[in-house]
Amino acid sequence: MLKVKKISLGRCLLQHWLDHRDMTQAEFARRTGISARMVSYYCNSEQDMTVEVLILASLILDIPMEKFYEYELK
Repeated sequence: MLKVKKISLGRCLLQHWLDHRDMTQAEFARRTGISARMVSYYCNSEQDMTVEVLILASLILDIPMEKFYEYELK
């Protein structure tokens, strides 16, 4: 059994997955209802995505939620 005391989030990988799916930040913003500015913040790791945004991103891009960040388990 894996015991994890802390998860340390690293770089956001949203831009990587948008590029992989040939989707612009503007298109992602339109499809999610999230402002283009906030999407830019996520893509540049200036703001962490909320659980709600992770769920939306996962559904729209068909990517598991745990793939949207580099992270370290401690």
